[in-house]
Amino acid sequence: MSRIAYVNGRYRPWRDAMVHVEDRGYQFSDGVYEVCEVRGGRLVDERRHLARLARSLEALRIAMPMSPAALGVVMRETVRRNRVSDGILYLQMTRGVARRDHAFPPPGTAPAVVVTARSLDSAGNDASAENGVAVITLPDNRWGRVDIKSVALLPNVLAKQTAREQGAREAWLVDRDGNVTEGSSSNAWIVTGTGKVVTRPADSAILRGITRDVLIGAISVKGLTLEERAFTVAEALAAKEAFLTSASQIVMPVVRIDGKPVGDGRPGPVARALRAAFYRYAESS
Repeated sequence: MSRIAYVNGRYRPWRDAMVHVEDRGYQFSDGVYEVCEVRGGRLVDERRHLARLARSLEALRIAMPMSPAALGVVMRETVRRNRVSDGILYLQMTRGVARRDHAFPPPGTAPAVVVTARSLDSAGNDASAENGVAVITLPDNRWGRVDIKSVALLPNVLAKQTAREQGAREAWLVDRDGNVTEGSSSNAWIVTGTGKVVTRPADSAILRGITRDVLIGAISVKGLTLEERAFTVAEALAAKEAFLTSASQIVMPVVRIDGKPVGDGRPGPVARALRAAFYRYAESS
């Protein structure tokens, strides 16, 4: 089946889906994006994703090009046209097309919008969760506003590639104080020896993941103790469990950090339980 992309008001075959050479996303990374899980043909947590999109656009002073309701129609139609049952939807908005200049383009320049959707191997993802994954740690050299979900992801790309080259699923980034911030494309969590679930506060040093927010609600309902605070690599290595969260991986147990086992080196009961319960607390549209 030929894939279909939504590009600036039109649904186009994949081979014809193009943006202008002077799109500011291409030349300046002057744009934002969202990745939304698709499960059973439905968008997961659409409302939360659109709210975060609006926050990112406001932070970069990019006008929302259409109403949330209209954008929701485009997102669901893109999923439908690509016949995606289980996968992801990618949405990107940039400041638009204008003569190359660092300053903002003239008022009235229309933001550019691209939406794509594709299937993912959910069975493979479940198999990874059964065995757990490895992560490595790297210095966090990103800019200071990673809470904005911008398309400026070069440090993340390099971190992810380094992880893959070392046989790991993800890279956990470490700040100057020795604390884990988050993964290159995920949020980082540990479970302490006393059973407390720990993740870094949603400050400007991390992206406030939608899966993270849903999981915080699930943790509360399940009666677990949550601590939103920084934690070190040493604390992670001494933890009973570790896991990461993202829209494409949900809750993924981490069993090795920098080649060393976490706990008994197997997925732990807290991560397993939270993964199993996740969709009870997420929203399906």
